[in-house]
Amino acid sequence: MTGNPYPLGLRLAGRRVVVVGGGAVATRRVPALLDAGADVLLVSPELTPALRAHVDAGRLRWEPRRFVPADLDGAWLVQAAVDDRAAAAAVSAAAAERRIFCVRADDRTAATAWTPAVTRHGPVTVAVLGGGDPHRAMTVRDAVRDLLGARKGPLLTPPVEQGPPADTGGERVTGRVALVGAGPGDPELITVKGWRLLTEADVVVADRLVPGLLLDELRPDVELVDASKIPYGPSRAQEEINRILVDRALAGKVVVRLKGGDPYVFGRGGEELLACAEAGVPVTVVPGVTSAIAVPAVAGVPVTHRAVAHEFTVVSGHVAPDSPDSLVRWEALAALRGTLVILMGLKNLAAISAALVAHGRAADTPAAVVQEGTTSGQRLLRSTLGAVAQDVVAAGLRPPAVVVVGDVVNALTL
Repeated sequence: MTGNPYPLGLRLAGRRVVVVGGGAVATRRVPALLDAGADVLLVSPELTPALRAHVDAGRLRWEPRRFVPADLDGAWLVQAAVDDRAAAAAVSAAAAERRIFCVRADDRTAATAWTPAVTRHGPVTVAVLGGGDPHRAMTVRDAVRDLLGARKGPLLTPPVEQGPPADTGGERVTGRVALVGAGPGDPELITVKGWRLLTEADVVVADRLVPGLLLDELRPDVELVDASKIPYGPSRAQEEINRILVDRALAGKVVVRLKGGDPYVFGRGGEELLACAEAGVPVTVVPGVTSAIAVPAVAGVPVTHRAVAHEFTVVSGHVAPDSPDSLVRWEALAALRGTLVILMGLKNLAAISAALVAHGRAADTPAAVVQEGTTSGQRLLRSTLGAVAQDVVAAGLRPPAVVVVGDVVNALTL
């Protein structure tokens, strides 16, 4: 007797799932089971290196032998991830005796359960069953994934609340804040999670350097706060940003603090997290692609390279080396042999390069400056430590720019 499959979402957290086999199929199946919180028992004489890494990390238990029916005692689900039909049939028979659903990699028609083709976007999981044809399922899955990733329409966005807010019985309604790194400038370099949170946002507080195309994709009803236009000095402006994040979240809003690069790399994200925590507002931190690594890479300058540099140091140059406010030990940086990446250092580049040379870094050390990296306005200047400040002025380079000092500057030039 045959029939259409009955779709079901299994809640496997803390429940035993047995995987028989330690090859490529098991390597693909196990991560999703671990992500579901399953108590995974892996039975196989041998394992792939990826599966062995899970075992070594204590994420699952491994029995290094062949399957025996008693392995299924207490199990809720079993996956026969082997291509030996006789071995898979033995697993399937033992599962049937215990009324445990069994997925078979060798023969879908003999299985009592199928694994669908899956795509995930945050809390949304789409599972496609292709009527026994895995290629059809994957084709449909890929079409849905492309639709979810198209960044068009309110497909992933909760509906806008209409009418007066619901009565909460006088209790305070607390929203949430996400500190999201937008990446170095190319809108496609934001992480998938960061973009998803943007689609869910009621309020977006954006820095000056975030990609404008990301803001163009926000829902029309989203409140956009341009943090670069907040008045007062830097400290007062930061206090006002903190206040906006807290006030909007306490009003029940989903707030995204969108920051260029990474929230914690010279981004003052820690101050914003502390302000929210003090007010009892939950915070999610979404790391971003930092310009310190991405901008040089896109411009053809790796921050490390075999036999050239085994270390790299990232430093802020917004405070001059001779300033009493400087926290940087430039003499120590000058003594390093690796790569030095300087962010926000264009204004003080002459003083910085002079300090490095004065403390022993050779004036002919290769140096590069990348303006507006990863964007259509990207410009690259190659020079030396002794001449780079003058060359920047002559070329008319302007912030934002990343400065790289070290032999890696010429590592990929032919």
